[in-house]
Amino acid sequence: MQIKNLMSEDIITVDKDQNLSDALKLLRKHNVSRLPVTNNKELVGIISERDIAAKLGSAKYESMPASRLHISSVMVKDVITVPETMQLDEVARLMLENGIGSVPVMDEDDKMVGIVSKADFVTLAVGIAFDKITVKEIMTKELVVVSPTDRLVHARRQMMEAHVGRVPVVDEEDLKGMVTSKDLMRAFIDFRKKVPEKYQKSQIKEVLVEDIMSSNPTVTTKDATISEVAKVMMDTGYNGLPVVEDDNVVGIITQTDILRLIEKLES
Repeated sequence: MQIKNLMSEDIITVDKDQNLSDALKLLRKHNVSRLPVTNNKELVGIISERDIAAKLGSAKYESMPASRLHISSVMVKDVITVPETMQLDEVARLMLENGIGSVPVMDEDDKMVGIVSKADFVTLAVGIAFDKITVKEIMTKELVVVSPTDRLVHARRQMMEAHVGRVPVVDEEDLKGMVTSKDLMRAFIDFRKKVPEKYQKSQIKEVLVEDIMSSNPTVTTKDATISEVAKVMMDTGYNGLPVVEDDNVVGIITQTDILRLIEKLES
């Protein structure tokens, strides 16, 4: 299958000269996690929740409000794109090799005609073939976790170093919640709004994981099928689910794990 048959043609973009607040509004309004960035309708970058969380938590920008940051200073400039005729498995491999969540799709005139994300690939993981594969066969067992009493800045650093967009929050092996790039992004923005600039550098260290995490996360089991997990992800918009056994977290299954499976099956 060519990628043009899977991509989304409804492309929400943001201009590089708009400020970060504009991007945040678009992300929230359209419930997406990334936006292609344009300049005079030409693709010049891409911006994601993970990029925003990384930038807002850095020392250089730690006290700067979103309204003063331009998209161009936060976006990733070296955008990987694919032609609309590229095959599914090739696009999946490209995304996996580069650790990216989406790629703009270009026509033969190098015009952006769509975008494809890991979430689009997850829609393919429903059906007979995926009813026969269980979570334990493809889940990620090497977990990065944080505790409720860890600092927000520690969680951000852990996620950046591991190149992951979500981590389980665990207390003595019991799952207490999840922290995602979206949670980090919103926490940094809310903090800037509530705390006067002169106090931000010291007080950001007092924000704990339990203050920003999502409680009562949706979980799955090792014996659930990939079809079942894909349906949950499609219904909820979640990018990953903790895998729980006897109330303990034994792994996590993410869109990346499913993308890797599809790439293998399609090759």
